[in-house]
Amino acid sequence: MVAAPCHSPTCHCTMKLPVPFIQLPLQFDAAALAAEVAAFDESLWQPHPNGIPGNSALPLITVEGDPARGDALQGPMRPTPVLQRSPYFLKVLGSLNAVLGRCRLMRLSGHAEVDLHVDSDYYWHERVRVHVPILTQPTVRFTAGDHTINMAAGECWIFDTWLLHHVLNDQDHARIHLVADTVGGAAFWDLVNQGRPHTAPRDGWAPRRIEPGGDAPPLMFESVNSQSPMSYWELRDLVQFILNEAQPQPRMAQVADLCGVFVRNWQTLWFRHGSAAEGMDEYAAHLGGFLGRLAQVGHGLTLRNGADLVAAMSGILRRAARPADAHAELGEERARQQPSRPTTAVIERPVFIVSPPRSGSSLLMRGAIIEAGER
Repeated sequence: MVAAPCHSPTCHCTMKLPVPFIQLPLQFDAAALAAEVAAFDESLWQPHPNGIPGNSALPLITVEGDPARGDALQGPMRPTPVLQRSPYFLKVLGSLNAVLGRCRLMRLSGHAEVDLHVDSDYYWHERVRVHVPILTQPTVRFTAGDHTINMAAGECWIFDTWLLHHVLNDQDHARIHLVADTVGGAAFWDLVNQGRPHTAPRDGWAPRRIEPGGDAPPLMFESVNSQSPMSYWELRDLVQFILNEAQPQPRMAQVADLCGVFVRNWQTLWFRHGSAAEGMDEYAAHLGGFLGRLAQVGHGLTLRNGADLVAAMSGILRRAARPADAHAELGEERARQQPSRPTTAVIERPVFIVSPPRSGSSLLMRGAIIEAGER
């Protein structure tokens, strides 16, 4: 049994796990998943956005279900056509009982690796990453922090993405994992609580098998994954999270002072503008100024996980104000508020009203005009 990530309102750890790796009590048919993968055309695989050799992905859940937006992290997540025609993948994902974000197949070719890194972007700060190995070898090594494991085919794992992590495929054959990002859900965290830390013995470990066939449970997808501008309260907690993670270093006092001024000014903007699009340029200017000054003051400072402080702060806050979105929203709002041009009625059948004064002709005339205008 392991504890799920802490969600205490006084804690800023978000999705940090209590141990580097947790195996969930689910077991899948790797051969059946591999058969569905084999049916996918090679043209569906996309190269890594940073051009990392030997790394490619096949999108399964993307923004609006568009495979071309496989690297996007902002917008409603929906299934791609490939996922919709893959019954066992649908069943596997449904068994997680979680709200699903971006999901893909991740392929590592023979003798390729995933470089040492930390997932410091805001998107992953709020999510855990589920791995289901489909094609793999016993010598493939997955390292997080100081711990290294091999994830066997058909198993289900999550790991602490806030730790420096690295993957090495030292064999000739490709390694393919199903990888899903999720904020979880009550049933999902129950699975995590029943999970096995990677250092725990396997004695008595009996994960539930999810077999191919039968109906897949309905999937739940993210519809909202970030707010722009970021609320004062969320931004305050994220900044404090990074400060709490920093290594004790002489310049940290200066960094903390800079962060304090930034957060107080954001509070002022928030209580003035809230989420109104009219204030977005001010938010963006304030954010850009802060990140620019932080790059100078915090240069070379590191966090306890070994990550660069400036890069981590930038990754977690860089989408806190998105002027382009706000300007589009403002334009739509103004278009809705624009008064419509009066419609010129075409008189198809003249109506002449003759009556004595005060006989109600004015009321009758008004009704006739309204009727002509509404045809």
